[in-house]
Amino acid sequence: MKHLNIYAFADEASPMIEGQITAMLRNGLQGLEIRGVDGVNISDISIKKAKEVHARLEDNGLKVWSIGSPIGKIAIDGDHATHIEKFRHTLEIAEALSAENIRLFSYYIDENKNPDDYRSAVIDHLGTLLSYGEGSGIRLCHENEKGIYGDNAARSLDLLNTFPQLYGIFDPANFVQCGQDTSEAWEMLKARIFYLHIKDALEDGTVVPAGYGKGHLPEILADFIARGGTSVTVEPHLQAFSGLNNLERPKEDRKLGGTFHFKDHDESFDKACDSLKEILQKL
Repeated sequence: MKHLNIYAFADEASPMIEGQITAMLRNGLQGLEIRGVDGVNISDISIKKAKEVHARLEDNGLKVWSIGSPIGKIAIDGDHATHIEKFRHTLEIAEALSAENIRLFSYYIDENKNPDDYRSAVIDHLGTLLSYGEGSGIRLCHENEKGIYGDNAARSLDLLNTFPQLYGIFDPANFVQCGQDTSEAWEMLKARIFYLHIKDALEDGTVVPAGYGKGHLPEILADFIARGGTSVTVEPHLQAFSGLNNLERPKEDRKLGGTFHFKDHDESFDKACDSLKEILQKL
């Protein structure tokens, strides 16, 4: 099996940090892309709480790889002053957790509007965030997310080319849900991709375990590793979990799991991890 550092959004196993630790240890993972702690979004916890979580993870030989923040996941015409303050707090949280990366987005665009018309505004606001991150030593990483400016390969590449200091996260399922061919997207973006989110989807957008959808994950993972990629984050999304309603646009039609059925969140989390390992064993 090809070696990778495997992290996870373990809040999909449990909203509580103790349950997340148990799930990561059970699956032999290296740590977290941390998104929720004891039912609270990571960008909203206190610095004191972050330090407590850091100590608890260290006690168990685990680390925080990335902050799975909601930064940039607001409307392009939203309250940016408040959002910048949240980002500054998130930088402090990242430092307290010894995190290497912060995941962020490039702003929701009204579905009835042409995203290209908002390029200047996106560049301005994203540039402001990047300026606050300068000198922190923390990588700022853009994820392709349905409905944001950078939801397809062309606009993601535009952002990465505009901001050389910005790193790329490649989420195959999100591209599938946007009607973007993932093989084409990978060829366009692979030179700028720092890490992958392991999430797959069927053509109708239903999220399924890695390798069971249209995300071309085996081929992309093989090339990612061949190019020197070292780390991935498992993002199951195989059933609803605490906090899911706050992660996507209201009224988003979420299709989770397809024909896969799980008795609880632990079982669905384990299936997501096992599916990745099955792919790696064949590479």
